[in-house]
Amino acid sequence: MVMRRERRLYSLLGLLLLLAVLYLSWLPGRGGGGGIGGGLKLPVPWLQPRMSFVTRNGTHFVDAATGAPLYVNGWNSYWLLSSRSPTLVSEMLRRGRRMGLDVCRTWAFIDGGPGALQISPGRFSKAVFQELDYVIYEARRNHIRLVLCLVNNLDNFGGKAQYVKWAQAAGANVTNSTDSFFYHPTIKGYYRDYVKAILTRRNSYSGIRYSDEPAIFAWELMNEPRCVSNSSGPHIQAWITEMAAYVKSLDTNHLVGVGIEGFYGTGMAERLGFNPGNWAASLCSDFIQNSAVEHIDFASVHAYPDMWLPNASMKEKTRYLSSWVDSHLNDSENILKKPVLFSEVGYLQHVDPNSTADGDILLRVVYDKIYDSARKLQAGGGALVWQLMVEGTHMYHDNFSLVARDHPLTYKLIKEQSCRLQLLYKKEGDPGWQCSLPQ
Repeated sequence: MVMRRERRLYSLLGLLLLLAVLYLSWLPGRGGGGGIGGGLKLPVPWLQPRMSFVTRNGTHFVDAATGAPLYVNGWNSYWLLSSRSPTLVSEMLRRGRRMGLDVCRTWAFIDGGPGALQISPGRFSKAVFQELDYVIYEARRNHIRLVLCLVNNLDNFGGKAQYVKWAQAAGANVTNSTDSFFYHPTIKGYYRDYVKAILTRRNSYSGIRYSDEPAIFAWELMNEPRCVSNSSGPHIQAWITEMAAYVKSLDTNHLVGVGIEGFYGTGMAERLGFNPGNWAASLCSDFIQNSAVEHIDFASVHAYPDMWLPNASMKEKTRYLSSWVDSHLNDSENILKKPVLFSEVGYLQHVDPNSTADGDILLRVVYDKIYDSARKLQAGGGALVWQLMVEGTHMYHDNFSLVARDHPLTYKLIKEQSCRLQLLYKKEGDPGWQCSLPQ
């Protein structure tokens, strides 16, 4: 009897060892990236790399396991899901890791149209959902956390316009204005159902529910919520309040952000001068009001001085950006008392071979202010550059996209920021990446 139990024990240990060896064979950087691209699925939660959740303590992010302050350096690659390419996903995450980046913001939606994740309300593509599984699974294996955005304000990849079309097709009494996304009961029901499907999804690669996955840094309610009519401001505020509470009712592990651009609304007359133009106050978002919602854990800000001030000189853009960042850092620290994430920082590559000017001065301004805030243990939680690419993703390029290794000075600047933030609080960070700059 004893020998039989021992044989069973040895058989079990042998099986576990085999599973571990097979898993390690598909670690990032080995083989073809694994998963959909020809690797192996081992949906066993305890086989996944160790990682902790991120939470917040007052005005800064913290590692939930250690309580250590966490200031992030990251990037946007919105296209990870829509690329439908495990090879490109793996390569982008590996390159981010090599620069010491620790957070990537990307879309967790494709609503309607070709390659849709959500084909129609509540109806999903199994294959595309597995692609999203892979993005999250591969991020964890590269020690990257993801900010996952749940819907688009713009029409790209469906957006709120697709939800309005679905409601109209179902016979709901909905106007053509996309503002109805924020207040019509049918459309709000579609969104809540989508959120529930995402948050309760069990990853086919790791076996972990999304709501229990520490590789997810935060949920973002919408990318750049705006309205058509400036009378819709109260609807957006009510929508943020309702949906943030709904996300928290399903998932208490993760942070929740809005996804706003940081514009000040008409109710903040003393702040309107920080906006890039009068037009910004008419879009129904308000940085302080939207971010102050109880279940919103951190504020978000975008920064595009080249786009917002196209006719300004570089000196003027630099001065404006400095003021824009300072205003939001101060408001987050003193009024909101929450961290602020500069979740899109985009700028044109100002490269003139005959000039000695700093082509990355705009990014440097943001990085320096984030570092200074982090050094004081204040609200500047981090910055995410918009956006990083790899070869083969040209169809997702915009004016602010770059392949970092094709721009050595930019690459060096990004890595330096990763390095000095890591050294600041000696955080444990990614065990596979160590700061190599002189100390």
